[in-house]
Amino acid sequence: MQLITSHFHEIPESKKRIPLKIDRLKLAKRRFRATASDGADFGFDLSHPLTHATPFFETEDSVYLIEQEPEPVLKVPFANAEQAALYGWMIGNMHFPAAFEAQAILAQDDPAVRQMLERAEIAYSEERAIFQPPSNAGAHHHHH
Repeated sequence: MQLITSHFHEIPESKKRIPLKIDRLKLAKRRFRATASDGADFGFDLSHPLTHATPFFETEDSVYLIEQEPEPVLKVPFANAEQAALYGWMIGNMHFPAAFEAQAILAQDDPAVRQMLERAEIAYSEERAIFQPPSNAGAHHHHH
């Protein structure tokens, strides 16, 4: 097993890419174990979590990359900045993570979010996507 304590940024074009598939919740951790698609085992002890498509280990002919697994999300389209702000606030006010695309918000697929959108008669679609809400690093947290 290789112990990974950091990552790198550039991937030489000549090298074979080997994915290490991992779900978002495990990827958010700094310490975990996982197995790449070729069977190589890795232990991670990181100063900060990795993200989708991050290269983390290199051999003479290959580069290992994080491949975040797609997950069920709710895609909420918006027509303008005001709608984006309102929908983002509604989802965030329920303490659910959200990610923004150019014309839609992606929200964690949860019955409470579905119910809130349906009550407010807000259109959404069910999709599978690589869900990457912003990290909470440096964000202000509050408690009720």
